[in-house]
Amino acid sequence: MVSKTVLHNGLRVVTEHIPHAHSVSIGIWVANGSRHESLPLNGVAHFIEHLLFKGTAQRSALDIAREIDSVGGVMNAFTSREYVCYYVKVLDRFLPKAVDLLADIFLNSIFDPAEIEKERKVILQEIHMVEDNPDDCIHDLFVRNFWKDHPLGMSILGSQESVSSLDRDAIIAFKNEKYLAHEIVIAAAGNVVEEELVGLLNKLFAQVPAGADTPLCALPAYEKRVEIIERDIEQVHFCLGTRALPQNHPQRHEGHLLNTVLGGSMSSRLFQEIREKRGLAYSVYSYVSSYTDAGSMVIYAGTSPAHVEDVLDIVLAELKRLKTESVPVIELNYAREQIKGNLLLSLESSDSRMTKLAKNEIYFGRNVTIEEIMASLDAVTPEGLLQLSNELFDDNCFTLELMGRVDGSRLVPDRVTL
Repeated sequence: MVSKTVLHNGLRVVTEHIPHAHSVSIGIWVANGSRHESLPLNGVAHFIEHLLFKGTAQRSALDIAREIDSVGGVMNAFTSREYVCYYVKVLDRFLPKAVDLLADIFLNSIFDPAEIEKERKVILQEIHMVEDNPDDCIHDLFVRNFWKDHPLGMSILGSQESVSSLDRDAIIAFKNEKYLAHEIVIAAAGNVVEEELVGLLNKLFAQVPAGADTPLCALPAYEKRVEIIERDIEQVHFCLGTRALPQNHPQRHEGHLLNTVLGGSMSSRLFQEIREKRGLAYSVYSYVSSYTDAGSMVIYAGTSPAHVEDVLDIVLAELKRLKTESVPVIELNYAREQIKGNLLLSLESSDSRMTKLAKNEIYFGRNVTIEEIMASLDAVTPEGLLQLSNELFDDNCFTLELMGRVDGSRLVPDRVTL
């Protein structure tokens, strides 16, 4: 059973009671991520995520780690372009302790200057690590180019320059400005009683200022872009992407099914044609990134310099095929059942259920039931996929990002044509 309570300051609490579970997962979600930063502050949301584990007035960083370890729990956090999440998973009897610990780091972190400098070094190493891994770096470069000159295109980690220049006052000011009740969702799933949890949270979070919704900036115009980055590595890595649907779009399930057919699984068209039939790549896949008001569908592959044009031509041919031929019903049904199975299997864990609760509240303002999702998936037709393919796969919206030993003169924008 899913319940929702809104505290007096606008903070939302969403719970799902699972009586047979032995665990509870609880997360504090702040609907502000890297897209809500300015360029000089790029990376500050992620920096704050790191710093909230570095000590409060009551607990040192070691105390925080030992306290969660002492009950066999898991505590972590992550930052995305539209939200930050701090979460704990514990046995149900330790929920009050977990809530107290989570609230303490969220509300009372001291941002010790020495810890800031240590964590700055850690984050700079994290940035270097991504830059040293082409199969990670290519995705960041694609995002930067696809969402050119727009906050969605900024790195979640920030740049070496921006992270190096962030000072304590700017970090605290950003937290005080963004960590407001109206932007916070606390989600919990497992053997949790809503009234008891709300009682705990009311005492701890009552003084959080209400705030208001953060307005979204206008989206940029989609344009055809090709960027080639020469790097002396064995493979050529590329991302080819175009626009996709936002999180709450009525056709979002068509979008996910389209991605599954194209490159979202081992039985997908791209995986079978490029890897299984021709052996041209070890890693090839597609994925969808959806946001409040926009989205992208991206195809990734890593191959040898000698085969990059062949792989790219196959990708373009498969995209064109989706625009001109209806997906056979049997293939659509395979994709449909795969998504259903993955979803149902994921809901066997309390942390996945907690994540689903929070995202539903952030993007829909309500609980979207499994039955509703299944019905929407069942309603998708081959005609719907054909219509959506023609709407999304527009030559003028594709961005191609390549990295490796590439002769750039051979890969001009005109090649990315359906």
